[in-house]
Amino acid sequence: MAFLQDKKKINQIIFIFACCYMVSYITRINFGAVILEMVTDTGISKSLLSLSVTGSFITYGAGQIVSGICGDKFSPKRLLLLGLGVTTVMNLLIPLCPNAYAMLCVWCVNGFAQAFMWPPMVRMMASIFSPEDYSRSIVRVNWGASIGTILVYLIAPVLISFFSWRAMFIFSAVCGIIMMVVWQKNCPEVSVNTVFAKPKAETGKQAGLFSPLLLVIMFSIILMGMLRDGVTTWIPTYISETCNLSNVISILTGVILPIFTILSTNVSEMLYTKKISNPVLCSGVIFAVGSIASLVLFFLSGYKIAALSVLFSALLTGSMHGVNLILIGMIPPYFAKTGNVSTVSGILNSCVYIGSAISTYGIAVLSEKLGWDKTLLVWFAIAALGTVICFLCTGPWQKKMETDKE
Repeated sequence: MAFLQDKKKINQIIFIFACCYMVSYITRINFGAVILEMVTDTGISKSLLSLSVTGSFITYGAGQIVSGICGDKFSPKRLLLLGLGVTTVMNLLIPLCPNAYAMLCVWCVNGFAQAFMWPPMVRMMASIFSPEDYSRSIVRVNWGASIGTILVYLIAPVLISFFSWRAMFIFSAVCGIIMMVVWQKNCPEVSVNTVFAKPKAETGKQAGLFSPLLLVIMFSIILMGMLRDGVTTWIPTYISETCNLSNVISILTGVILPIFTILSTNVSEMLYTKKISNPVLCSGVIFAVGSIASLVLFFLSGYKIAALSVLFSALLTGSMHGVNLILIGMIPPYFAKTGNVSTVSGILNSCVYIGSAISTYGIAVLSEKLGWDKTLLVWFAIAALGTVICFLCTGPWQKKMETDKE
């Protein structure tokens, strides 16, 4: 098909996609941002409350596969609108929940609804944009996630100070309603039979959806998800408990993480497009940076210096967002000719949230039972394993790329 050429229109659509992804984050990570205040206000333990976040990650991951398959068969615009609608309702219900178990049920539904945003959006971008514009759009849309995270961690302390943690969910629901109206009026429709954009390297033969190579890469994505979302969720609590800061100040430290994310995704995209065209090798290099950051964080733990702890935590999570950008964003278009862009995107993204589900609850338990020092050492081990796996997969993926060119 003829890709969109009007640069102004392209930028407008990218902006809408980025805003939508921003709202999806506002309506999803808000629970984790206020969980420390929820513990204080309700008296429920952090491990019990964290079950809601863990449950949402599980349903989000499972929903990614369903969403991915549906995104290749039905209108992605309508699928995403449906996801926005349900997540808005779930955010309105959370303040009304009488206990942690009701919250768990509501937030699990929210996780499944959230899954109907990313795979359909990837399908739309791969359909509308040329390969060059696709790479650029992936980065810009990920900015939306970072900006959404910044807004959550800036607004949450304000709403907590003047109202309560419940106000955060009401604010998020209002954002969801506004985005639904904007999306319906301004987002273009994509035909179900659209031929997708090809990846940076022209593809010929297509690897199976569950080839041994892709399965190993999926495992590395699970490791990345364990660090990306687990560290982001619990770093305010880590800072509060180790540096004796108030809940509000600790939540504000979460603002630094997405700022690093924006920088790291841009650096990662430049590294991929200009230096390392092999996405697996590129991810291994970025994983290595995260390994170093986690190791430094471990050695700094005894000094209880909040600024340095936040800095290297931000470098760690930023690196994982960089890995996410390359593996989740750049691999799916290689399955363009088989019409499985959305499906592959959903499968790979589900792996992220398998890792997220494991680590969000696991970090809570580890920190309570073993302390933060040993928890930080586990972070390093996870990052180091991800680095090794990516480097080991570099050769096989390079052979696949060379075979696809033939």
